[in-house]
Amino acid sequence: MNADITPVPHEPAEGESDCQHILTHLYEYLDSEMTPDDEHRMRAHVAHCSPCLAELSLEELVKKLVKRSCAERAPAELRVRIHEQITVMAVAD
Repeated sequence: MNADITPVPHEPAEGESDCQHILTHLYEYLDSEMTPDDEHRMRAHVAHCSPCLAELSLEELVKKLVKRSCAERAPAELRVRIHEQITVMAVAD
């Protein structure tokens, strides 16, 4: 868990189903921003709820793809062309 984040324990809001609650707080789980009790409830729920497990799996995949995409560097030629364009635009202003 990120040391700068203090997780806040929470229960489902009145009238909110377990599935709605799980899906609302999915990113807190994926980002390790939940209390241990909330993480346990999340794992217990998705272990027995295939729609929520499928949504969790999809969001995990998206998060991995975004992370991988952000880690890739543009080719050197492209970076040089972009730098040149920025320089030209800065001089024109």
